[in-house]
Amino acid sequence: MTATGADTIAEGKYVELTYLVRDSKTGDVLTEITRPLNYVHGVNEILAPMITRELEGKAQGERVDLLVDCNELYGPRDESLVITEKVAVVPREYRQVGSQILMENNLGQMKSFLVTKIEGDTITFDGNNPLCGREVIYQVTILLVRDATAEEQQYGGQPPAAADN
Repeated sequence: MTATGADTIAEGKYVELTYLVRDSKTGDVLTEITRPLNYVHGVNEILAPMITRELEGKAQGERVDLLVDCNELYGPRDESLVITEKVAVVPREYRQVGSQILMENNLGQMKSFLVTKIEGDTITFDGNNPLCGREVIYQVTILLVRDATAEEQQYGGQPPAAADN
């Protein structure tokens, strides 16, 4: 059952939320967003569409727990996106586990890779989303729901950058 009212998520509502992502098997927190994110429902999305759909009809103050198969969000893990190189050929600024690097394929397409392992004289980059292959629980806390202003409707809850003024 979904609620209806001024503080309920629906088309055109301004929403502020925080969330964390837990591994469903271990309970480990994989990602935690504590600074409120905002969007206008139906105008822009800050989370995957399948998660945003589940927020429809939920009310300010609610916590929504969603079990998500990340293969549905990011596709299955692709081992061809795991690359091992000699550390010596990698620029120093990328020689740390957790570093991200943009790489270009032979078609000129850019893809982000994460340094996942450094062992001896080799370094491993992985272009798969770190959540690929996992089942996770998104715990979304809805902090605020209200009617969006005309400007928020136009910019999806995100005001134009201060530098643009």
